Amino acid sequence: MRILVTGGAGFLGSNLCDRLLGDGHEVICIDNFFTGRKSNIAHLLGNPSFELVRHDVIDPFKFEVDQIYNLACPASPPHYQYNAIKTVKTSVMGAINCLGLAKRTKARVFQASTSEVYGDPAIHPQPESYWGNVNPIGIRSCYDEGKRVAETLFMDYHRQNQVDIRIVRIFNTYGPRMHPDDGRVVSNFIVQALKGQDITIYGDGTQTRSFCYVDDLIEGFVRLMNQNEVTGPINIGNPGEFTMLQLAEITLKLVGGKSKIVHRPLPNDDPKQRRPDITQARSVLKWEPTVQLEDGLKRTIAYFKTQI
Repeated sequence: MRILVTGGAGFLGSNLCDRLLGDGHEVICIDNFFTGRKSNIAHLLGNPSFELVRHDVIDPFKFEVDQIYNLACPASPPHYQYNAIKTVKTSVMGAINCLGLAKRTKARVFQASTSEVYGDPAIHPQPESYWGNVNPIGIRSCYDEGKRVAETLFMDYHRQNQVDIRIVRIFNTYGPRMHPDDGRVVSNFIVQALKGQDITIYGDGTQTRSFCYVDDLIEGFVRLMNQNEVTGPINIGNPGEFTMLQLAEITLKLVGGKSKIVHRPLPNDDPKQRRPDITQARSVLKWEPTVQLEDGLKRTIAYFKTQI
């Protein structure tokens, strides 16, 4: 197939491009390089089945493709808060442009949504049926609400225009090609430990997250895209739950050095708990994560050592 990946030079996008090319497809990668990096896809540029196009999904685009994966959007708080209006535009107008292309070409289109649609959840773990607890006017709203509107658009194009859609809700993911300065907890801890700096924990460190290794996540993407039973939304993430203190201690053990753990005030609207209910992924996709946190961290640390 010919497959379009928006945000294809980003952390998840570049790993997805690798997987799709490995499966024998032609891949068109579009990216405006706001957070995506050419180094992530440099090894693909000589591949005759790979095409790179510098383009912003806010502006319309035309390609003849069989599938579209829409991954274009800054996904870490420092990046999506840097230009909040642009973040909303990327989610909303990017979705509209992907859906318009899918409608015209009869392509199946995949939306990379997020666990952030659940906000600071009042239900734990979070099933797909939960509507969420989101602040619509906070500093994280540009991302949270942008992704919620994108899901709305996907469902309305599906109901109104019979566009063939798939929606995934991504929980915390880590692995090689994460941006060293993306401000996410895994990259923060690893970079700080490798540089011998103090490990910064926001709040008391008891807030929890679930960490899914990137290869597991991409496997979930491909399974969701290529089955005909459900459109989604479907949670893809690791149900193993760790506190920030636990993550910091594991990272320090693996990196070594003399970094100390220090505490800083908790940011506004930071969720206290986040863990996916993956019952649906298990039953429909026969998917669940296979990479343990310590093994995935070792691979991620090895990558960051080449970057720092």
